[in-house]
Amino acid sequence: MPLAGKGMLLTSMDIDEADEADFNRWYDREHLEERVAIDGFLEARRYVAHAGSPKYLCLYSTTTLDVLDSPAYRARLANPTDWSRRTMARFRNMIRVVARITISRGTGRGAALGLVRLRPTRDNTTQLRDAVREKLAPETADGIISMHLLESDAALSGPTAEIPSVRSAGANDWFVLIDGTEVSAVSAVIAERFTGPAASPSTLPISVGTYDLMWDLAKSDIASDIARG
Repeated sequence: MPLAGKGMLLTSMDIDEADEADFNRWYDREHLEERVAIDGFLEARRYVAHAGSPKYLCLYSTTTLDVLDSPAYRARLANPTDWSRRTMARFRNMIRVVARITISRGTGRGAALGLVRLRPTRDNTTQLRDAVREKLAPETADGIISMHLLESDAALSGPTAEIPSVRSAGANDWFVLIDGTEVSAVSAVIAERFTGPAASPSTLPISVGTYDLMWDLAKSDIASDIARG
């Protein structure tokens, strides 16, 4: 399984241009390391949109879904740093999704990411999962490294007291992640399997986007940094 752990927190947001430099500095110098240091968090990956909205995307892998409702995580949410409080108040179009990784195929991570948002209904979850499973075959497309399905937990997704995201009809939405070596390869798979003639009605997306990796951080990176210090 190429993704570490069984749980994932997906966050995505826009930020005003005037605040963008400080926003990126906060993510790069404080926030990612702070989150990855929490018990049960394994790694984080940070992206910027090539063609998608919102502009910024971050994926946090956890050992289990329960980590994202744990006392350690809740304590961090309840006690943000001053820098975090100022920065989070500036988020726009915020999406916050807590999800289970239910399907994960392939052997690595790519520099480009495709994000396909699907909306299951109460009656079609099994049908949708089976349809998506057939499409998650990275070995059949050049430049595709791995593919994954995230199934949102509505109770844990959406806003918290500290995070100004929006709870919407999409709190139960699922997300397909497509890791590739370049955006063109990812875009081709989205077109062929999710938006083109081969897409079944059950897998027509709510939205799609492509993203470029900015950087990633693993728990072992933090440990190594402490050891060097």
